[in-house]
Amino acid sequence: MEILVKRAMQKDAESFIRLMEENKQAMLKIAYGFFSNEEDVADVMQQTILDAFEHIKELKKVAYFKTWLIRILINNCNQLYNNKKRMVSEEELINQKYFDIYPEDNAFFYLLSLLHKEDRTIFQLYFGEQYTTKEISEILGIKESTIRSRIHRGKEQLRKQICREEWV
Repeated sequence: MEILVKRAMQKDAESFIRLMEENKQAMLKIAYGFFSNEEDVADVMQQTILDAFEHIKELKKVAYFKTWLIRILINNCNQLYNNKKRMVSEEELINQKYFDIYPEDNAFFYLLSLLHKEDRTIFQLYFGEQYTTKEISEILGIKESTIRSRIHRGKEQLRKQICREEWV
């Protein structure tokens, strides 16, 4: 993968396309952690690919390409989420449950919807993408101890919710 990254940094389009294909599933999982609307996911994916292509020369270490790409994706997701939040009135958010609708047949996304917004990304990266707490800390710019405590707090929150809904 390092060879592909180096070639992509030299603006080799084929190498860049292969890198995007290799990371597509991980990016989609994270994007669906933010949005259930396919158009929003497509928008954020497109913007991330464009940003990555335009700024790939700024990548400092080739080995951190995926981390760098995921950080761009998360920033784009947050930006789109905040823009949509400003465009939709608070009443519409409550009545339509616009932002926290996930595919009903996917238990993982349903469980993500039960968490606080700031914990969803951490859970997606930790449980969905198997990043370590140290890597998540680097991606999000949050202390590693905070990551661990949010994972612990989120697991407790999910445990209580599951017991309340009698899933056990």
